[in-house]
Amino acid sequence: MLSLALQGGGSFGAFSWGVIDRLIEQHGLTIDALSGTSAGAINAVILADGLGVGPDEAREKLQRFWKRASDAALLTPFGPLRSMGVTGSAATTLAFSTQLVSPYQYNPLGLNPLRSILADLVDFERLRKASSRRLFIAATQVKTGRLRLFRETELTLEMVLASACLPLLHHAIEIEGELYWDGGLSANPPLRRLAMESDADDLMLVQLTPERLKALPQSSQEIARRVNQISFNSPLQGELEALSSLTALCRSEPFLLSREARKLHRLRLHRIAAEDEVDGLERNSALDLDWSFLTRLKESGRKAADAWLAATGY
Repeated sequence: MLSLALQGGGSFGAFSWGVIDRLIEQHGLTIDALSGTSAGAINAVILADGLGVGPDEAREKLQRFWKRASDAALLTPFGPLRSMGVTGSAATTLAFSTQLVSPYQYNPLGLNPLRSILADLVDFERLRKASSRRLFIAATQVKTGRLRLFRETELTLEMVLASACLPLLHHAIEIEGELYWDGGLSANPPLRRLAMESDADDLMLVQLTPERLKALPQSSQEIARRVNQISFNSPLQGELEALSSLTALCRSEPFLLSREARKLHRLRLHRIAAEDEVDGLERNSALDLDWSFLTRLKESGRKAADAWLAATGY
């Protein structure tokens, strides 16, 4: 039995798609609970919904999501760049790196292709009523900066969109009078609640955002990309440090008898990091939705999961 913590990271989420695709092929492996942020939240919700029917349904829905997301990128205000053959970091640099235009200016109607794609793919009513898997979906309150975790029993389309609401790309998402931005600003992804409330002793973290850099960033786009990488990894470092302290305490103090303490005493944390598997990932843009890039990430994720399964004997 395994719980999955899926980090956000835009198009890098296709790497997690590959990891998931391989894991749910494995006979006898049960996924008990999932946490996710942004692209990780989308993968988690589609997976949980699909597994309600079966692994094949989950795999097919994830495939459809990523293909439709790639196709929909052509319909954004910057889609013509791709039709001219400008893709990858060049396209995202031309489109976004100046950060001079607000989404309230270039997209005044707040159009978001994710809305229709997720509405078509995910049965939220079924998830709320019948999901057998715990879900922890992170979003960030705009006014306070605090984390909000949405659970499977309350989950709506708006909550998933809130988790994936990058402030420079989308209008803030309003839920019950509160405005939300991307969950990666506060928990990327949530670990402590997942570790304490899952029934699984093994927790797999799939990390997308590169931690390490080989060379000093010097151009404006390189600097902006690195600042984003540091910003979106910082909440994860805090979660890992807090979880490490809690597990160390539970293992050193046997008189702690609560269910959560016993659970943390047994916890085994595993990590698959995309930057270890995809050469030069730190130089790529997480806004690149070119299908060839997404499928390369997916295959890298599958290979990483396959190696982990072989090494652990799952």
